[in-house]
Amino acid sequence: MQPTYVDVPTPDGTADAYLVRPDSGGPFPGVLLFMDAFGLRPRVAEMAATIVAQGYVVLAPNLFHRAGRAPLIDLGALADDSRRSALFEQIGPMMAALTPDALVRDTAAYLDFLAAQPDVAPGPAAITGYCMGGTNALRAMAALPERIAAVAAFHAGRVVTDAPDSPHRGVGAVTGEIYLGHADADPSMTAEQIAALEDALDAAGVTYRSEVYPGARHGYTQADTPMYDETATKRHWAALFDLLHRTFPR
Repeated sequence: MQPTYVDVPTPDGTADAYLVRPDSGGPFPGVLLFMDAFGLRPRVAEMAATIVAQGYVVLAPNLFHRAGRAPLIDLGALADDSRRSALFEQIGPMMAALTPDALVRDTAAYLDFLAAQPDVAPGPAAITGYCMGGTNALRAMAALPERIAAVAAFHAGRVVTDAPDSPHRGVGAVTGEIYLGHADADPSMTAEQIAALEDALDAAGVTYRSEVYPGARHGYTQADTPMYDETATKRHWAALFDLLHRTFPR
């Protein structure tokens, strides 16, 4: 299950990506893995392989492809908390370039590419997203509800803002199921913001589960950063596979 490096055509250029599939058999449901702000790297490939081992084909695109091919940052800095501010100064413009409209165009292209794989089953896909990837997964689901059956968003930030296009304002279009695994005491997703998101989902009649992982920091699934929390990560895998296995029963 070694990742294959692929180029995915999008309306705004070519996105490099990891494509990971079971060694044999199929067809398998398709899953998009939306990276965190640190981009495609070995940890993302490891996570994709863990999902594939459960019987899925995973495409993990470089959401920052407009800035170039991954890696786009010094991966050696990830383990050093003192360098995070400098990293985010570098990452900030890449995040800004990924506007909601650009994200939707890209996601449609990623879904097209995934659906065209010979061992991918027909029908909607799922998305699992981390940090900003979780936020973008929710945006994508709201924009493409007929193509995305489920979204799992882990330690997603800035899902609730005052902006007119805040992700939580678009959930009325969602028809699939959502799982939310929030980090405890996350400054980018406070208890008040979690409550506002849940209120929006309830008002829209969306099927969802929203949980706070006690003691977990923002970024708790990322084993190559100081935020990693093994217990929370194990819980995340259990929640993700519960959602995927129910969405795509065998």
